[in-house]
Amino acid sequence: MAQFVLGIDSSTQSCKALLVNAETGEIVEEKRASHPGGTEVDPAHWVKALNEVTEGLLEKADAVAIAGQQHGMVLLDENNEVVRDALLWNDTRSAPEADELTAFLGGPQRAAEHVGSVPLAAYTATKMLWVRKNEPQNAARAAKVALPHDYLTMQLNASDELYTDHGEASGTSYYNTAKRQWETSIAAWAIGHKIELPKLAEPNEVVGKTESGALIAPGTGDNMGAALGLDLQDGDAVVSMGTSAVAMMLSDVAAADYKNNVSGFADATGKYLPLACTLNGAPVMDFAAATLGVDHDELAEMVLSAEPGAKGAVFLPYLAGERTPNLPHAKAHLGNIGAGFERKDLARAMVEGLACSVREGLENIVAQRGAEPDRIILIGGGAKSKAFREVLAQVLGIDIYVPEPAEFVAIGAARQAAWALSGEVTPPVWKQPEMIKVSAEKRPSIYRNYINYRNKLYPEAA
Repeated sequence: MAQFVLGIDSSTQSCKALLVNAETGEIVEEKRASHPGGTEVDPAHWVKALNEVTEGLLEKADAVAIAGQQHGMVLLDENNEVVRDALLWNDTRSAPEADELTAFLGGPQRAAEHVGSVPLAAYTATKMLWVRKNEPQNAARAAKVALPHDYLTMQLNASDELYTDHGEASGTSYYNTAKRQWETSIAAWAIGHKIELPKLAEPNEVVGKTESGALIAPGTGDNMGAALGLDLQDGDAVVSMGTSAVAMMLSDVAAADYKNNVSGFADATGKYLPLACTLNGAPVMDFAAATLGVDHDELAEMVLSAEPGAKGAVFLPYLAGERTPNLPHAKAHLGNIGAGFERKDLARAMVEGLACSVREGLENIVAQRGAEPDRIILIGGGAKSKAFREVLAQVLGIDIYVPEPAEFVAIGAARQAAWALSGEVTPPVWKQPEMIKVSAEKRPSIYRNYINYRNKLYPEAA
């Protein structure tokens, strides 16, 4: 008799659920519900969306796992009641606290060696410190801290225990990636008192059961889920173009980068996933289309009709500040405009700026890992844009492979749920998606002009 697993992706924007045949990987049913916007959200909205997408599916599943947006801070009291609205990864208010935490850990190098990454405003510990300094009454009430997927996993569980995996834990700034354990003293310092952290679970561990009897896997972060969903292999690099732009590669060794903001994350399999994330992803193309008064198809036509290099113009896509490089208060800029500059060149400059931002993050990972990627896999909503695909291949100077669209984060969660059934960390032999190859036409001057312009405007990023 066939067994089924339910993979859930609770992202910034929505919640998706896939009911999957555990043996073949065939998607049997899927559902989706939206999340509210903003960088500060009541977790009750996530629970509502989770209930919507699991209704009618959960009782059919033999196991379930949730992959969720990383870093978000969910403070709970002793009764597991939410203390305040969750602060999400893309909330940059705690940038000063990131600097304070870095100093507490002994500076950037010691911080990276200790917790895998130099603290940024995205990371959970900085948000806890912000609450301690700005909302002491809420800090005092906080008895536990969870990440978004931890909190949602608890909603499915018949017990009130909080669990997380090593991949998700590695994005908090109070987890030691080299020792693969919590650093409880850092969390206590951040919030101002001892605080309970989720139990760390191994990739194939069963952390509970739902009321319908489905086994619950520990879940993971969305980026780790995507890598798992793609069955990422050594030498593969993934660029995910969604709300943020993410570049990541597998590694057998924990990263400890203190110069270029490479996040030294663990993955969902027991390895590591050095990752560079920008705050500005596909919304940059939304901005470009809105600015030019066109839809996305028309934007693509404009980009592809313009000469590569946008006649020397450069666009810095820092609409929401930036994380890689660490410029939380940066603004978007358009410069180097010369004679003959047209609307299509503006479209081209904006998309090239986004591609250059991705290349910068990927180069930082390559420098940390010490090896060039064998291939680039492009996923996410932005991967649908033919213009972005071609521009990115030119800027990177390497062929790009674009799989047919799929919910890779939810598929990764489903794979992990299948491990809970088998008890083994062995990816099921599921059919891999067909991929489109986008051949590279190298244009090195595009990236060189971008970096030169950016470093003059923000020399601290050089």
